[in-house]
Amino acid sequence: MYFCNRMDIIMIRHTRVGVPKGTCYGWSNVPVADTFEAEAMQTAKNLKEILSDGIVPDKIYSSPLTRAMKLSKYCGFSNPVKDDRLKEMNMGEWEMQKYDEIKDDALQMWYDDYMHLRATGGEGFPDLYRRVANFLDELKTKEYRRVVIFSHGGVLLCAGIYAGLFPAEGCFEHLVECGGIQRLSL
Repeated sequence: MYFCNRMDIIMIRHTRVGVPKGTCYGWSNVPVADTFEAEAMQTAKNLKEILSDGIVPDKIYSSPLTRAMKLSKYCGFSNPVKDDRLKEMNMGEWEMQKYDEIKDDALQMWYDDYMHLRATGGEGFPDLYRRVANFLDELKTKEYRRVVIFSHGGVLLCAGIYAGLFPAEGCFEHLVECGGIQRLSL
């Protein structure tokens, strides 16, 4: 469905990743899970259904991280515009460590207030939100009818807040599953 004088944005979260459960991997390039093929096939089918209305996307964007790029290519978009603002939250010194093995006093403070505090040497949710909002502010200046974006859970949450789909408080209740699709209109 085309949104009159509005831009239809189709945001796709990458499929599951192939790292041990409990691993912090925000900006790290990590492998996709062994289930990639089946998950990507379902995502591509869901995206094809959305695009069956005949409105061709004006632009395809992707996080430059491999898990998003791989899904973009699987879905038939081998040359998306890569944008660093679409990366997941930078977890700084905690990247690629298991949360329960991180030796940093700041971790508990972050657990207690992750919506406001930064990971040591990394970003916090407000930083991620500003980055995503900056991307969406710029996108609104374009005369696109439809855009497809391959990205990450945190980015989709920020975009949902930005577009008024849900409030920041309790936003994690709206986290799209891996391989899932979130639509918004700007």
